[in-house]
Amino acid sequence: MQTNDQLLVHFENYLAQLELPSEPELLYAPIDYSLAVGGKRLRPLLLLLACQAFSGDCKPALSAAAAVEVFHNFTLLHDDIMDHSAVRRGKPSVAAKWGENVAILSGDAMMITAYRLLCESPAHLLPQVLKVFNTMAMGVCEGQQYDMDFENRQKVTVVEYMRMIELKTSVLLAGAAMIGAQLGGASEADSRKLYKFAVELGLAFQLQDDLLDSYGDERLGKPIGGDILEGKKTYLMITAMSRAGEADREILRSTHTDPVLTREEKIARVREVYDRLEIPRLTEQQISLRFERALALLDTLNLEPARTAGLKAFAEGLMNRKK
Repeated sequence: MQTNDQLLVHFENYLAQLELPSEPELLYAPIDYSLAVGGKRLRPLLLLLACQAFSGDCKPALSAAAAVEVFHNFTLLHDDIMDHSAVRRGKPSVAAKWGENVAILSGDAMMITAYRLLCESPAHLLPQVLKVFNTMAMGVCEGQQYDMDFENRQKVTVVEYMRMIELKTSVLLAGAAMIGAQLGGASEADSRKLYKFAVELGLAFQLQDDLLDSYGDERLGKPIGGDILEGKKTYLMITAMSRAGEADREILRSTHTDPVLTREEKIARVREVYDRLEIPRLTEQQISLRFERALALLDTLNLEPARTAGLKAFAEGLMNRKK
């Protein structure tokens, strides 16, 4: 059994050896650039951990792990176009570096590359792996559409928001976990339990991200208060709107567009409402609930505890950003 760090090194070596054509350069160079920029590699690591937990070996899942990572980066290329983002992971986005048309076509090529890599999975498991991958991919698209729809809606409920982040964030983690389990020879029951584990973990991760955006430390790598300045409907904002009186609701609705207030004043004004309504505490409670559910699901797998140690370490590492 390899440690999580060893699995990451193994995966990076595999990814570095992927051979893409050199021509046409403007199609393939952005793909190399996107994958080389890095990222946390959360989804491929989870896939490899799931496979190793059931089989003791990650090798049968390397191509599928690469497929999930390429797919994830494809979504980022298109996200940056939709969001008009000039920076991705501290470097120019593909759209900013080469233009939107190149980013669209290279993203399409990445999607095709992801399926090509997935098809290198063992033939007898390919139908069920493809089924999970397709459901995962469509879920991500649905989640992105809901997220865009919410921008134009006055009211979004907590239930609607949780469903959106489940599709946009959790489904990709959950699909990776289930594919890894399938490739490792897990039963249908255990594969579904691991899927639910990753859904709960993904929800906790996204809720934590919402909280850190307003209350985190800028040393984590991004400016604090971006969601507030955009008037974004996060878990904090939606929960606050549901609990606030009309005066506070007006503050939450209008502060981000107030031309008189500075950036710092806007953030402080909204956070004052959040604090008064105990939104950070309520968000922390929801994060803890989801995280505990995820860990509890690991204990129900038909595996010795030593086999799930890597998955537990992965989950704890994912959530340790709040400390």
